[in-house]
Amino acid sequence: MSLGRYFIALALPTAERAALLALQVPKRGFAWTRPEQMHVTLRFIGALEAARAMDLAEALAAVRVEPFFLPLEGLGVFPPRGTPRVVWVGVGKGHPHLFQLRQRIDDTLLACGIEADVRRFHPHVTLARLRPEASAGAVQHFLKSHRGFEGPIFRVEHFGLYASELTSEGAVHTLVAEFALRGLE
Repeated sequence: MSLGRYFIALALPTAERAALLALQVPKRGFAWTRPEQMHVTLRFIGALEAARAMDLAEALAAVRVEPFFLPLEGLGVFPPRGTPRVVWVGVGKGHPHLFQLRQRIDDTLLACGIEADVRRFHPHVTLARLRPEASAGAVQHFLKSHRGFEGPIFRVEHFGLYASELTSEGAVHTLVAEFALRGLE
């Protein structure tokens, strides 16, 4: 029985990744997200057996939501109070279809017997993970320097199920299955 770690996400198109890469200047203690790892997580699942992940993929193929547009705008940190560990780029207020997609994914997970995470959904792209040597001043300066950040708007036409493998050089995400967005037929 082989367990893998899985999540469901929206991949960023090339132009949008390039806009985020432009923000990634060398800074002590900032571990920048590699472009191929940039995504908006819709749901972290955690450990699953490969066969169960394939069953989930089959169920996710039935999710129906119209394609929609999302902006890349705004920056912040997690946690919002205390020592920051992550710098993120937001998606504005999102789009109603983004939240509809998230709900339909949650419904699918529950129907497959996978417990949904009950934390508040805060859609974002992780721009950097912060190491202990990142000073609070450097983080605040970065946020202040880019407070008006507005990246491109992109069309969301699909979502994916990803496997995540932790390696000594960070996580490696592999697309397991991709699902086109489309309305009810």
